[in-house]
Amino acid sequence: MAQIADDRLDALARHVGARKVTPAAVRVVDVPGTGPQLLGNLRQVDALLVVLDGFSGTRVPDDDLETLKLELLVADRDHVEKRLERVAKQAKSGDAKVKAEAADLERLLAHLDAGHPLAEWDSELSSELDPLTTKPLIAIANGPDGIDLQLETELADLSDEEAAEFRGGGESALGEVVRRLAETLDLITFFTAGEKETRAWTLRRGETALDAAATIHSDIARGFIRAEVTRTDDFLAGAQARLEGKNYVVEDGDVLNIRFNV
Repeated sequence: MAQIADDRLDALARHVGARKVTPAAVRVVDVPGTGPQLLGNLRQVDALLVVLDGFSGTRVPDDDLETLKLELLVADRDHVEKRLERVAKQAKSGDAKVKAEAADLERLLAHLDAGHPLAEWDSELSSELDPLTTKPLIAIANGPDGIDLQLETELADLSDEEAAEFRGGGESALGEVVRRLAETLDLITFFTAGEKETRAWTLRRGETALDAAATIHSDIARGFIRAEVTRTDDFLAGAQARLEGKNYVVEDGDVLNIRFNV
């Protein structure tokens, strides 16, 4: 679990005298398995964070990245082909919906055979496919020309202040990775602020107050009534909150208090 640094959270916590402060975080998983098992596990993630060997002198990171992209494309092609085989058999029943899916899968297969990832497919994809080549991919070269993880290991023994001074005021490797993940996934941060706990949460840009409620707790979403919304700066200035419905699109920096009743 990697915390997302945010100065606004500390300011909110001080303002309300919070006894507990909880930053937003992203969960990074070293996905287990090899071969088909590994690819199957990768289908469950939101983004792919790829660490490339840029330190040993025996690898070319750009070449390894292209090899990986090809492997992901081949995996999607095999996945589509297997589903097409199943659907084609079902289509013999004459069901129009199944026949239409078979035709779509045939076009998808041709698209992949031509070397195009599914991210370049113009139409909607079936939720059954769980494609790999539509997932955001963040590549990190481990070495002097990328992120020097050996250096970061050495700096881990220093205090935060000493490490920051050694980096010349730049961000840590972990900070860079988290920032790039948040940018790639187009995440925004909203806050809940109270004396017991002040906390930062993440949403995808464009998601609603109901999505925010579900992020906090499923019961809050189920009993959603209204959202009290304040911008961070306005909250710190003591401004009154405004009431918004469940379809309100949450903005980065919103402070929310969800009214609910279950």
